[in-house]
Amino acid sequence: MKLESLDFVYMPSRDPAAELEVFEKTLGAEVVFAIEAFGTRVAMLQMAEGSPAILLAGHLEGERPVLVFRVESLDKAVSELEATGGTAGPEMGIPHGPIREIEAPGGHRIAIYQLTRPETAKKLRGRRDY
Repeated sequence: MKLESLDFVYMPSRDPAAELEVFEKTLGAEVVFAIEAFGTRVAMLQMAEGSPAILLAGHLEGERPVLVFRVESLDKAVSELEATGGTAGPEMGIPHGPIREIEAPGGHRIAIYQLTRPETAKKLRGRRDY
């Protein structure tokens, strides 16, 4: 399975609005968007040029972040993963495309996704619901 890039780090958040303020005001993060939809809040932050985006996600369970890697084909990557004894969770969706979390040793959280909706980044940029 070939990973193209580490695009996002999803971080569970108890209060995305308050955490967003700290990242923006104290750490100088660029707020890409801060949306409220489907009963939750999600904020995308860019900490440094070229670094993966951080997403503060109010709906994400657990305490550990999820490292989200892009793959060319989600189906092919999952097939290759399973052929080597790995396990992927059920397919879900993010605004950028389908995603599956991979069972990783030690409780680490890793996911792979396929970019099927590249226009999403431009559509969400600058949106600030909170």
